Amino acid sequence: MSNNTYSSFTEISTLGEFGLIDTLAKENITRQPSTIKSIGDDAAVIKNEQSLTVVSTDMLVEGIHFDLMYTPLKHLGYKAVVVNLSDIYAMNAEPKQITVSIAISSKYSVEALRELYDGIYTACKMYNVDLVGGDTTSSPRGMVISITALGEVSQEAVVYRNGAKKGDIICVTGDLGAAYLGLQILEREKQIYLEHPGIQPELEKSQYLIERQLKPEAQRGAIAYFQKSNLIPTAMIDVSDGLASEILHICKQSGVGAFIEEGKVPMHPDTEMTAIEFKLDPITCALHGGEDYELLFTIDEKDLDKIRFMPEVFIIGEITEKEDGIKLHTTGGNIHDIIAQGWNHFKS
Repeated sequence: MSNNTYSSFTEISTLGEFGLIDTLAKENITRQPSTIKSIGDDAAVIKNEQSLTVVSTDMLVEGIHFDLMYTPLKHLGYKAVVVNLSDIYAMNAEPKQITVSIAISSKYSVEALRELYDGIYTACKMYNVDLVGGDTTSSPRGMVISITALGEVSQEAVVYRNGAKKGDIICVTGDLGAAYLGLQILEREKQIYLEHPGIQPELEKSQYLIERQLKPEAQRGAIAYFQKSNLIPTAMIDVSDGLASEILHICKQSGVGAFIEEGKVPMHPDTEMTAIEFKLDPITCALHGGEDYELLFTIDEKDLDKIRFMPEVFIIGEITEKEDGIKLHTTGGNIHDIIAQGWNHFKS
């Protein structure tokens, strides 16, 4: 392999995370007939004799994805597993195994790593998955955690991002924006502590929001309901980067448009009150906050009755023609384009 000399230099931040993925994936070639789905969805899909294996990997980097000033190591281990399992559920699959790889600097003790793995094992027990391998190495500074999750789903039940069609109903589980507000509270209290170390943080009234940030849960109940109700969504994605970003993913890959009704986007009362406290628009937090790990999915109109009794699910809009664009219908009667304004990992 020859050394390449690059005649130009493009800052990664100019592309953003998804632009970078698109650029790097252009030359990716699928060679194995068992590779059903490669890059571009919540998880890869591999065909077995009787079913499909779905695979997803996420990496968490200290200082980028987590701050140990307010993130207990046990919570970090638990969350690291959950965010990967969420991708498996987003394929309508059942997670089965995980691998864990970590890079750590010399500042970490054995006791600290035991605490991290206590959280990992707690998540494995909660979601009935096995830890089957991984790797441990040194890092020049901080910690990096990389987890790969493997799941299983039948060929008939697997759900991608690209199956939405005009007339489909847009649904979301749970509530949105809470994790983002939880992060804002933690960051605020961190700054207060750094400036006044003697002051104790005020977190009691914000427990719901903080838990949504530090200890999220993957939506396995939704997948169980789909199986029980014989319902297969036409498209699905987990809400990790914000509702706006996720509906854009579905629409782009499905070749459709959509409208979301602002008044139907579910938000917890604490989210709305705290957003106002931070002088933020609550719907902005729900659209662009991220880290909610709820499921955004579309269903055929004929399946509407099947979700009427589904717990914690909300109908928030409808899929339209591609030419109609992707719109937010506000409670004030205005219509705005939905654009992705979620967090860019590559900004300096």
